[in-house]
Amino acid sequence: MNLKKYLDNEFERALTALGQADATAVVKQASKPEFGHYQANGIMGAAKKAKKNPRELAEQVAEYIREGKLKDLLELEIAGPGFINIRLNTAFLCRELENMTSDNRLGVTRFASEKILIDYSSPNLAKEMHIGHLRSTAIGDAAVRVLEFLGHEVIRANHVGDWGAQFGSLLAYMDKLESEGAQLATELKDLEIFYQSASSLFKSDEAFAARAREFVVKLQSGDKKCLGLWSRFIEESIRHCQAIYDLLDISLTPGDVKAESAYNDMLDPTLAELEEKGLITLSEGAKCVFLDEFIGKEGEPIPAIVQKSDGGYPYMATDIAAAKFRGQELGVDQALYFVDGRQSLHLNQLYAIARKAGFISAEQNFRHIPFGTILNKEGRPFKTRDGGAVKLADVADEAVTRALSLIGDKNPDLTEDEKQNIARIVGIGAIKYAELSKNRKTDYIFDWDTMLSFEGNTAPYLQYAYTRIRSIFRRADTTPEGINHPFALIEAAEISLALKLLQYPETLESVIEDYQANILCNYLFEVSQLFMSFYESCPVLKADEATRGARLRLCDLSARTLQHGLGLLGIKTVEQM
Repeated sequence: MNLKKYLDNEFERALTALGQADATAVVKQASKPEFGHYQANGIMGAAKKAKKNPRELAEQVAEYIREGKLKDLLELEIAGPGFINIRLNTAFLCRELENMTSDNRLGVTRFASEKILIDYSSPNLAKEMHIGHLRSTAIGDAAVRVLEFLGHEVIRANHVGDWGAQFGSLLAYMDKLESEGAQLATELKDLEIFYQSASSLFKSDEAFAARAREFVVKLQSGDKKCLGLWSRFIEESIRHCQAIYDLLDISLTPGDVKAESAYNDMLDPTLAELEEKGLITLSEGAKCVFLDEFIGKEGEPIPAIVQKSDGGYPYMATDIAAAKFRGQELGVDQALYFVDGRQSLHLNQLYAIARKAGFISAEQNFRHIPFGTILNKEGRPFKTRDGGAVKLADVADEAVTRALSLIGDKNPDLTEDEKQNIARIVGIGAIKYAELSKNRKTDYIFDWDTMLSFEGNTAPYLQYAYTRIRSIFRRADTTPEGINHPFALIEAAEISLALKLLQYPETLESVIEDYQANILCNYLFEVSQLFMSFYESCPVLKADEATRGARLRLCDLSARTLQHGLGLLGIKTVEQM
């Protein structure tokens, strides 16, 4: 149950019953949330609308609620000119804890389902995935998991780059190697080296460069041999990407790939439709769309090129075709593009053109979800020493290696297999959490020491907090299923933890307001901190039987919430560490 919404509804009901049907009462968490304090501060606005004394209306609302179904669960007090201070008593909290515990959804209700497409990850298949792909991939995947859990139909769209001039060099290089008898499967094992070799040859050998340009034309003309080479390269590239997704516990599969090339047959008809609707202007031989809302610094109109002067189609054309497919064929309610913030102009033009052309309707929400850049400790883009992009596979391997060393130091009694398994979960979790715990719109510094720390707001800290809670049950020689004592909240630390746990549903709803996964990260960190305060000040295993049982149930609910929340972030937990 969303506590805030629940209280909002109760106060709305009271205002309606008092003849203030158009009034709104806004309930917010007050300055002492650890004691279940909320405040209804919308009574002032309601009184102003009704031309009533705010304090008198507040008294009437409070009296109405005191006489209703919540009379034994809430304590209300009038404060100031017309605020209503609300205190949730322990009977209310215990009742909701019982509901949350018995619910495998932890009190989270399903939304009215919408069809939502998430465009994320979208690497260029010409080379291997690098550190720059982490943000789109991790943030997008977390959004997918949360939206699906909330009840939406989610379409994962991996709009990979598999077309364009750069593939001419790659195909010409493949043809060269094959003619020399080289084993392409071996050569393609490292796509980055393969790409660099082809690019270097293109720059240094004019004959090869001419051959590469011929391959571009052949590819676009549907030449059989060229398409055969291209298909082999794309298959290998997708295999490389899937290996990264599997390693990082990303929910994308090959079935979610709908590449740029998938829209080739739509490009000519889409351009024809734009021309029919009078949206195309010829500019220096290129076909462009000029819209009034896109003006440069000097007041000049900014063109969106949909066909180049040589007849080729740029990304904008492909993206318009994709938007049309998503809007009309898939009929999505929303399409969310998790793309680098530097692409804002391109995407804003895309949405505006698609709407102007009638490819997407006013009711369909096509939206850019931008993010910042990953930086090194010097505040510059995170790259290798020679200036190249750091491979994502290398980052993942490094994380697991570092985690293995930490796990070995922390618990040397684990078997080698146990250490390897835990290191993979901790290392991968650390990378993803370091990404997700930051505001997605800002740049952040990639720091191994911070992300793998067992202290502070990190994945290892939360994973360790989970294992510590589970170890309590091993020491108690019992399981959560074997405990049937009712909840009982006596100490302030118990109440603080209980209230935070009950805020899980509203936390998830807050996450998708602006797709900020850091809201969930911060919530889970607060749960773990409040749990530690509770455990230190409230004896569990040494308490009397009834108290022991009640506190063990609070322990179990804390562990379930941590595990579930981390799961929505795409991060696993372990039972020991």
